[in-house]
Amino acid sequence: MQVEKFFYDNKSVKLFAYATILWGVVGMLAGLLISIQIYLPAANFGLPFTTFGRVRPVHTNAVIFAFVGNGIFMGVYYSLQRLCKARMFNDTLSKIHFWGWQLIIVLAAVTLLAGYTTGKEYAELEWPIDILITLIWVVFGINMFGTILKRRESHLYVAIWFFIATWITVAMLHIVNSFELPFSWIKSYSFYAGVQDALVQWWYGHNAVAFFLTTPYLGVMYYFLPKAANRPVYSYRLSIIHFWALIFLYIWAGPHHLLYTALPDWAQSLGTVFSIMLIAPSWGGMLNGLFTLRGAWDKVREDPILKFMVVAITCYGMSTFEGPMLSLKSVNAITHFTDWTIAHVHVGALGWNGFLTFGILYWIIPRIFNTQLYSKKLATTHFWIGTIGIVLYAIPMYWAGFTQALMWKQFTADGTLKFQFLETVTHIIPMYVTRSLGGLLYLSGVFVMVYNIIKTVKSGELIANEAAEAPALVKSTGHAKQYWHRWIEERPIQMLVFSLVLVAAGGIIEMVPTFLIKSNIPTIAAVKPYTPLELQGRDIYIREGCYLCHSQMVRPFRDEVARYGEYSKAGEFIYDHPFQWGSKRTGPDLARIGGKYPDSWHYNHMLEPQSMSPGSIMPSYTWLFENKIDTAITPAKIRAMQTLGVPYAKGFDQEANANLMAQANKIQAGLKVEKLDVAADAEIVALIAYLQRMGTDIKGVKSLPTTTK
Repeated sequence: MQVEKFFYDNKSVKLFAYATILWGVVGMLAGLLISIQIYLPAANFGLPFTTFGRVRPVHTNAVIFAFVGNGIFMGVYYSLQRLCKARMFNDTLSKIHFWGWQLIIVLAAVTLLAGYTTGKEYAELEWPIDILITLIWVVFGINMFGTILKRRESHLYVAIWFFIATWITVAMLHIVNSFELPFSWIKSYSFYAGVQDALVQWWYGHNAVAFFLTTPYLGVMYYFLPKAANRPVYSYRLSIIHFWALIFLYIWAGPHHLLYTALPDWAQSLGTVFSIMLIAPSWGGMLNGLFTLRGAWDKVREDPILKFMVVAITCYGMSTFEGPMLSLKSVNAITHFTDWTIAHVHVGALGWNGFLTFGILYWIIPRIFNTQLYSKKLATTHFWIGTIGIVLYAIPMYWAGFTQALMWKQFTADGTLKFQFLETVTHIIPMYVTRSLGGLLYLSGVFVMVYNIIKTVKSGELIANEAAEAPALVKSTGHAKQYWHRWIEERPIQMLVFSLVLVAAGGIIEMVPTFLIKSNIPTIAAVKPYTPLELQGRDIYIREGCYLCHSQMVRPFRDEVARYGEYSKAGEFIYDHPFQWGSKRTGPDLARIGGKYPDSWHYNHMLEPQSMSPGSIMPSYTWLFENKIDTAITPAKIRAMQTLGVPYAKGFDQEANANLMAQANKIQAGLKVEKLDVAADAEIVALIAYLQRMGTDIKGVKSLPTTTK
């Protein structure tokens, strides 16, 4: 048998490893900042680009797509070459992939801090960057599949299954959720509206967690855990069940983020059912990982790399048990919109993604630099600091979430709400402080790792091109004793197609009826399109990230109706591109805020929140009083909305600014009576117009007449 000599590319692995560390530090620093801003408004620094509303999406995008994203590519580029016994398909594509992804990250940070956001969580990046993401993802796909197709090993190991499913599903999710209509070189409106937008967004949002934070990391777990433990994977058959069941079931679960909302009940129930079923494959994968270490626990006690991996897999198991539990309506009624969800997410992010990444970094760096890890003691210290940090982060957030839910729902003996919303905020500030201390501790552990990695790198020398040899590919003879699954393990294109069919099924079955069957979203006759001024105000509201702290969805609970007003109906949101239901209530729901307070109250509240709500943790927005509304873009916004089906009269785009100024002048005159001087074209005027519009269309409409037009 002829043996072929070749070289593995370690330079790309090194670059992705360095980027993982860099963006991990940046993302976690941003997270620490916003955790402090929650209880210390002064930490917003009074600047437009340093507020919680703008830094928070930088944190989430940096951790998900920069830290974890580069961690995925590091793991894939290292393991795929060795599993395929082949160098990456094309070195130039590897470079384009690396530098293109870093460019995306930088552009994301700059645009988000500048206020350019779509307002859709985990998908905030605007249309030019979405296009760039698509192109770089295609480059990654070509490089990955090119490597698989030129492999010298016929069998596709389980890690590669997960890489294939990840690539095709993330591509599908990104493309479908990113349908948007540009109205300027950088801004756009979501193609979908209201209920449909919410369904698509959380189909994407939930599965971004599933297929970006989970499946590729399961792939690298299946490679690096056995390598670190020097033991084979516990069960090949369990890995088959784990893979196919997970990718099929996960895609259906998105609607569990929208329980008790205006989403049709059948879609909510479907999301719940599949969420519960997810426990089985998720725990199958967890047990497959932990049982791989059977008989090796003495090694786990001594090896910090295995310590990180064991806790990572345990956190994966915890998160994938808690997720289905949170999808039960009885549990969701307590936890949704609270800090419980924040705890749940961070057990996965800090424990599963963070710790597995750290373990892999400690394993890879010494090998590609042909040296030993500088200090196992420092790595062990990092492990314990990080573990304590996770505990100090999660427990206060669970406590805060449960406290919020109980206080929101409590009534006095005479049937009135016991607590004002602000009381529920100030009561849990000590828990927010403790959370930030946990985050600081976790970040401190990362700095210990950075020092350890630097010293390790300095003690060795990069093997940029690692020599290897393997026999040329010999195709299977297909003898009778072969496992049935071996057929597809030798056919990557078929595996790609089958994976696409499985993951597409759930999205199609959930979304098509919601889009095509009008009775799912009955139109309320009283609901009218936003005026040009209100539309401008809504865009300012999205730009400042107000949806990150305020929901616009009154659920049909006694306490919410008592606190906020009539529960929300599907037809109220038909002109909302994008929807603004939110996922967290740091502040009160705003769905019915219109007309509740005079214009002057909103003016003073945005200028100095504590003057209107003593004890408020909301920052001031002084620049809104100085910035002018960009009226030059108003006609383009109206035309975009018309294209999306919003029924503005023909030619209204040419009249829009006159309409805008007429409404603005009225608000200005009303404020002047209150001795509040502001220019009619100031951004605060537009924001006030939008806030005063919210929820007013159905006020006084008893029967809520509907039409299916």
